[in-house]
Amino acid sequence: MLDVLILGAGPAGLFAADRLAARGYSVVIADQMPSPARKFLMAGRGGLNLTHSEDLSSFLTRYREAEGFLAPLIREFPPEALREWCHELGQETFIGSSGRVFPKAMKASPLLRALLRRLEKSGAELRTRQRFTGFSQDGLSVLETEDGQQLSQPAKTVMLALGGASWPKLGSDAGWVAALEQHGIKINRFQPANCGFQVTWSPFLRERFAGSPLKRIALKLGESSVQGEALISEKGLEGGAVYALSAEIRETINATGVAELRIDLRPSTSVEELTRKLSRPRGKQSFATFLKKTLKLHSVEQALLRETGSFPENPAALAMLIKSVPVKCAAPYPIDRAISSAGGITLDEFDDNLMLKKLPGVFAAGEMLDWEAPTGGYLLQACFAMGNRAANGIDEYLKSTIEGQAE
Repeated sequence: MLDVLILGAGPAGLFAADRLAARGYSVVIADQMPSPARKFLMAGRGGLNLTHSEDLSSFLTRYREAEGFLAPLIREFPPEALREWCHELGQETFIGSSGRVFPKAMKASPLLRALLRRLEKSGAELRTRQRFTGFSQDGLSVLETEDGQQLSQPAKTVMLALGGASWPKLGSDAGWVAALEQHGIKINRFQPANCGFQVTWSPFLRERFAGSPLKRIALKLGESSVQGEALISEKGLEGGAVYALSAEIRETINATGVAELRIDLRPSTSVEELTRKLSRPRGKQSFATFLKKTLKLHSVEQALLRETGSFPENPAALAMLIKSVPVKCAAPYPIDRAISSAGGITLDEFDDNLMLKKLPGVFAAGEMLDWEAPTGGYLLQACFAMGNRAANGIDEYLKSTIEGQAE
């Protein structure tokens, strides 16, 4: 009988396997995809933002309602520990100008290869093309192979690290939900997180400016605001600043049916300063040329102003509009293209070691749980920290079981 069966070969599962195999436990990792960590590799295509270097107290607030649950786990395995783990695997890291932490290789594949080599040396076994379908009556994990063969894998402990519901083609398809609900596990519905939002643009803006960036802007929704960049697409608005507010936008849409964002096209310039510049004589210039020369308002920004239905030439009124362009978001983009997902197993289903209270010996970590975080390294940091806590919990559980049998 195995000591540990880990279901899911993403960051949380592989990290826990690394920790447990190093302690001498027999470990098997099973994944339904033909190769491991596919979503991790996709995340690494843009540089692999592992974590963030900001002060830990500020770092923890990024987890919103889940801060109380995740804070002890991340304090136990903070960003410095994650960087040290990468260095142990021969992958040096650095802090970028934004405070984000990246591997020097700027991609995920070297780190993944180093981890897989160490797992192999420590005796851990990786099995691919095996899908988790549930637990048998005697508590054994049931796996299904590509040819439909059912396998019952005996193990002393099981760790579930099967992912959430975003990017299902990479393996996170939430196919495990029904299997856990059969055991009375509470699971909140999955919703897209770190995603774009649908906006009904005019045909002119959609056809002329889809794919155009909005740089150095600020977005505001209620009392929440963030500075950054966004991108106009054919179907709506996306990009880093939008993702940072995605939870607030999504929940506002859930509550009221629509979320009206306010875009500040010139966050570093006051209304008074804009009004003063707009009050200059225009001469023979067209209004569009005047705005481009006076405020460096690009064509896409001017088109966005016209989307409001009014483009006042009065300097004070136009200045106010530039500082607060209304954009109505109707719905999030589909979850299959969201960077991450919200929803999952409710946090009160777990003990402090991430063991499911209703399934002794079964642990879970990663995006299966109901939490969310913005991009910037917070997602991966939490997954690794949960993998660390689950590994420690499994270690403690196995030791207590051995001691109990000895008595």
